[in-house]
Amino acid sequence: MTAPATYSVFVVEDEPMIRMLIVEMLEELGHTVAAEAAHFEQALDLAVSSQFNFAILDINLAGRSSLPVAEVIKARKLPFILSTGYGANGIPPDFAGFPAIEKPFTIEALGRKINELMKGTLS
Repeated sequence: MTAPATYSVFVVEDEPMIRMLIVEMLEELGHTVAAEAAHFEQALDLAVSSQFNFAILDINLAGRSSLPVAEVIKARKLPFILSTGYGANGIPPDFAGFPAIEKPFTIEALGRKINELMKGTLS
């Protein structure tokens, strides 16, 4: 039996309690958090400069779209999960095909989403 894969994660979430909960879930799942961002500018800087395997990206950062951050991550050819409290309606059409998770989510749902996201990315 092989151990589950562990990844380095970039977490972008403007609500401190939700960000802390996501970090705790990731750590409980065996992953490490490479970087955290709460604000758009910080997220954009870290999307360019941080080393991570994938990102969890809140679509709405204090009323500002984080999709430019998603574009940077996409350009780096790194996967990401969009996080939204608005359901399918919260995902802009340009990103409709990308993996998304609806808040609030359970650790089990997050684990499944990560497994789906990362399936086939290890060589």
